[in-house]
Amino acid sequence: MPKPYSMDLRRRAMKRLEAGETTYQVAEALSVAVSSVIKWAARARTYGSPAPAKMGGYRPRAISGGYREMVLEAVAKKSHVTLRELASMLAAAGLKVHPASVSRFLKHERKSFKKNVVRLRTTKAKAGAS
Repeated sequence: MPKPYSMDLRRRAMKRLEAGETTYQVAEALSVAVSSVIKWAARARTYGSPAPAKMGGYRPRAISGGYREMVLEAVAKKSHVTLRELASMLAAAGLKVHPASVSRFLKHERKSFKKNVVRLRTTKAKAGAS
């Protein structure tokens, strides 16, 4: 992920805008994109400073607490439950998540699923018939 432009550059751009230059003139003078100057000015108007927003950091897992217990219980009851079934069960309980999020959660919990036995038999039968 690229680093944000320095605060020095952002402040110089804001001073030039306050002096009456257009965003195009400021962008050309400082060798940055016009869209960057526009966004900095918008941040300065909204937040009082053109400082960049926080980048990165820790994001807590969506499936936690009671939802975690619910998913683990469902997997224990029915080992061949699908990700879509788990996602729709969570949605019915009030937590809307994508099946990929459920997959990441299960991987984090070290829960795995066996491959579809019927599909494997069909694939082997077709491969042997050739």
